[in-house]
Amino acid sequence: MDRLSTRFKGTKTYLTNAALEASVNCALVLEKPLLVRGEPGTGKTLLAEAIAEALDMELITWHIKSTSRAQDGLYVYDTVQRLYDSRFGEGNVHDIRNYIRLGPLGGAFTADKRKVLLIDEIDKADIEFPNDLLHELDRMQFKIIETNEEIKAKYRPVVIITSNAEKELGDAFLRRCVFHFIDFPDRELMERIVKVHHPDIDERLVNQAIETFYQIRAMQRMRKPPSTSELVDWIAVLKSAGVTNTQLDQNLPFLGTLLKKEQDLVTYADQLAGGRRWRS
Repeated sequence: MDRLSTRFKGTKTYLTNAALEASVNCALVLEKPLLVRGEPGTGKTLLAEAIAEALDMELITWHIKSTSRAQDGLYVYDTVQRLYDSRFGEGNVHDIRNYIRLGPLGGAFTADKRKVLLIDEIDKADIEFPNDLLHELDRMQFKIIETNEEIKAKYRPVVIITSNAEKELGDAFLRRCVFHFIDFPDRELMERIVKVHHPDIDERLVNQAIETFYQIRAMQRMRKPPSTSELVDWIAVLKSAGVTNTQLDQNLPFLGTLLKKEQDLVTYADQLAGGRRWRS
């Protein structure tokens, strides 16, 4: 596929704006990783799924944890399985290649077709994790030390990296990426997003729910303001229950669908009551 022949314009279920489309297409043309930041619930992870769908490619996902190592994304040497086989006479223990397990990045490199690789929440790992990937992401190759085999990417994968800005990423790593910050949707875009998920929704309910949603997000001291996915879920529950009135008050239905922290529920109640508890 000619990297210049494809343009990302979102999908039927993933709505975009011009800035996001430009960033994705810039990354495609330059063949550089796209680093995406934004508050939780703005669709960073879903963006990779949308790109894979739009480009008709398979998505490989690497969910990063606090214990993740860059090496794990390349390959793992399964010494435990080799020891087991040597004890019980199973498998060809003399050929180490039988015990090399490729990770998500290694799998994307050796695939017979170009893939979309999502490195999800890279800032959850150790601070050195991104730097440990610099060589591999830059040159699209790595060496399996145990076999002295050099692995080179057959097809350069489309790499999408998400971050919640929990840790700062090094300048050397940032230089190798195209960066985009996903702004929280404005009301017009939010209405379009809601109607994608609820195409037969009553217009009055949509307007009321979105208005209430943004009023809650604007409240001060919210530790976890409700996100887009929580609004979509809330409206689904409202529809199911036949609720038509979602005005901001103490009896707002299914508030736990929007607010997920006890402190935020207290903040909500306090601010509706005039914030008396905050005045001391």
